[in-house]
Amino acid sequence: MIQDITAKLYSDIPVDTLYHYTTFSGLLGIVESGKLWASDIRYMNDSAELKHTADLIGAEVDRRIAESHPKPGLLHQFRDWIAHRITNGHMLFGASFRSHGNLLSQWRGYSSMGKGVSVGFPAAHILECAAQQSFQVGKCIYSHQEQTTLIRQVMDVVEALAEQHGEHAGPTQFPPSQSYHGVFAMIESDLLRIAAILKHPSFQEEEEWRIVSPGVTDYLNSPVKFREGASMLVPYFEFNLTTPSSDNHYLEHIFLGPTPNINLSMNSLDMFLTKHRLSPKHGITYCQIPYRQR
Repeated sequence: MIQDITAKLYSDIPVDTLYHYTTFSGLLGIVESGKLWASDIRYMNDSAELKHTADLIGAEVDRRIAESHPKPGLLHQFRDWIAHRITNGHMLFGASFRSHGNLLSQWRGYSSMGKGVSVGFPAAHILECAAQQSFQVGKCIYSHQEQTTLIRQVMDVVEALAEQHGEHAGPTQFPPSQSYHGVFAMIESDLLRIAAILKHPSFQEEEEWRIVSPGVTDYLNSPVKFREGASMLVPYFEFNLTTPSSDNHYLEHIFLGPTPNINLSMNSLDMFLTKHRLSPKHGITYCQIPYRQR
């Protein structure tokens, strides 16, 4: 069923260096704590993929209704439930990595005022850390055709579960307009994991990989923390980047983003890492992209 779909989506294994773009402030936190912040995906910078998934589902609902589906009420309920649960449902935490550590589009987002780096980690190390913390590692899907096929498979699962369990499934009594919500709840965590790696085709150059947490239904009794975002408080998990076998030797490479002070910035970055006994296997490289004041 839907668990099989999710397992297949998260079956790709990264082999090359995985880069995490961040600010100097983010780098300070990563190095000094040995942890990465995995934000609730609803609050991430590019969280529009959740709406993107809802739009894909809405389009599939319209298609099935136009073809005279025998249970239009089920489909309408599912679309409404999705729209609500995107902002009010289970929490899922993730952090983004790129296969390319020197992308102009990413420097534009992370090197404001010349304060950006992309931190490269060995893929095997990230996989090991994820496994120890029950995170999954998934490769983002950008192909519209693949996404449409996937959403149709999800809708088939919804219909099969509705046929199997009928209306008013589960212990909660829902009003008639929400009679299938108990069925939908059965797939919520897996559906979030699917939505977490569906991205708009326009972002394809990023070749993004994402670490994704288990679903969180009780934030009060989970290790959820909060940080200041651009316009709101952002819930996050701490993702541990160290393992007993890695000690502090978990950095593969670092790119320094565009800056007006190349030599000084490279020097202070090197001193900072040395001070923390970190030596990236392939050193520090300047991005070679001219700095432009905005």
